[in-house]
Amino acid sequence: MSKNLVVRFAGEGGQGVVGGAELMASAAASGGYHVLTFSTFPSQIKGGPAWGQARISSEPILTPGDYLDVLVAQNQYAYDHNLEDLREGGLVVYNSEEFEVTDNARALGIPADRMAREAGNPLASTIILIGAVARMAGVSIEALEAFITKRWSRGRPGDAAIIEGNINALRMGVEVAEQAGLSLEDLEPAPEHPEPRILIRGYEAAALGAMAGGVDSFIGYPISPATTMLVYMESNLIGKDKFVGQASSEIEAINALVGTGFAGKKVMTSTAGPGVSLMGEGLGLAWMAEIPVVVVDVQRGGPATGLPTKTEQSDFAMALNPGHGDMSVPVIAPGSTEEAFWATMHALNWAERYQGPVLVLSEASIAERAQDISMPDLSKVVDERRVVSQGEQGNRRYAGDGISPFPVPGGPGAYVANASEHDEQGDTTHLPDIHVTMTERRFKKLEVLNDATYEAENTGANDVVLTWGGSKGSALAAWQELRAEGVNIGWYYTMFLNPLPPQMLDELKGKRVLVPELNYMGQFANHLRAKGINAEAITQYTGLPFKVADLKAEIKRRVQA
Repeated sequence: MSKNLVVRFAGEGGQGVVGGAELMASAAASGGYHVLTFSTFPSQIKGGPAWGQARISSEPILTPGDYLDVLVAQNQYAYDHNLEDLREGGLVVYNSEEFEVTDNARALGIPADRMAREAGNPLASTIILIGAVARMAGVSIEALEAFITKRWSRGRPGDAAIIEGNINALRMGVEVAEQAGLSLEDLEPAPEHPEPRILIRGYEAAALGAMAGGVDSFIGYPISPATTMLVYMESNLIGKDKFVGQASSEIEAINALVGTGFAGKKVMTSTAGPGVSLMGEGLGLAWMAEIPVVVVDVQRGGPATGLPTKTEQSDFAMALNPGHGDMSVPVIAPGSTEEAFWATMHALNWAERYQGPVLVLSEASIAERAQDISMPDLSKVVDERRVVSQGEQGNRRYAGDGISPFPVPGGPGAYVANASEHDEQGDTTHLPDIHVTMTERRFKKLEVLNDATYEAENTGANDVVLTWGGSKGSALAAWQELRAEGVNIGWYYTMFLNPLPPQMLDELKGKRVLVPELNYMGQFANHLRAKGINAEAITQYTGLPFKVADLKAEIKRRVQA
């Protein structure tokens, strides 16, 4: 039996290939399996090469999978350009109404559109393909039928007919596969889970983490691939004193957030790299005036319009200093769907604690994927709020060399939120000694962000892997395989990228640190070298995640060089 099943639905945008992968993953997750999805598609609304991938496993999953067990191809282009990822012994299911495969004995052609019409549901062609895949891979048909029944039981008059049509379509796919006689190893039974689990997308986890952490207002502007968080917040951040707004630009969004933060609220937005560029001056204002703001940057390929629907990790350098002048903005980068929940909670608390802007660096591959995770332990959620002035400092808002109480307008204490250099009262000044004092004050505030955690394994090794963000899964899988082969290499990881955990930095000194990251410049490795760490970047900039096999081979080559 097999522990894993990796299925890719490939075709053109609008053909339901992403939905097919997500439907199969959802059905498997409802039956108790671990699942993880990944999709890639062009930026137009319809058309262009696209594919969705589902990995289903009886054990926890770190990556979408390097190689396919089944390729479901909707057209000739999809077949030709995805076949190289099919493992030896894998199967192909294809739409025989579009093209024919004559040179592959392990390919099954299905006239899915015609069969869907015969099943009484013209929209069920994807269900037919799923039925064929499930039969060939030994996935429980009963579990799929139960999922279809649950999925379309919505209390509407036509639900019964839709359920019947979809189940008919599923069984038709099963029957075609049975007649063909093609099969893979059966998938192992789903594991038992002692704790409750949920299937959730990364952007949903991030939004829920922010709500658990007490976010009051969310103001954003639509931009790929961050719009999904804005839309989710519009439907779910509701209740007394909660507000969600859609601005007319990223510039309007950041200034509205600064104003709302100035009024004493916990505030957040989501955007992508181009949006952060436009928000730079507003983030500089938040840094200068010491106003808590959180910006979630769902990274995509750049620069300029770049690759709007692809994944990349190329905004780190900008995130450290998104405005001009001397800034060092705190940065948190989740490396998994589960971490996305905690990242936004920590970011909101950090912003409140040190009174300034915080960036969360997500990325398309984290935000858009669906994954089963343990239900977050809400007893660990903290809703930290800024220290509010009770008038003890009079009109000296910026007194001292650290955190001072925050005067909320309408409450005790005088407040001038000044973007110009200012003295303790907030009055504009150009005096050199005051600029020195205030610059040092703003940087010293970062010292209160001292609760960052990190992972460390085999720390005695001279060579270690330290990755960040969405590359965590691939890097961890590669490291685990290398350790199983006896390679002496250590593992470090943290989602708190600025400020980095001081103890971790101390442990890394004297080691060679290999840094896998999805950008050309090796941005995080550069940052580590500036901290005195001997860091070497392992870069990729294809718009796709690392394959474990490729990353493992490169790490091994460098360790043995």
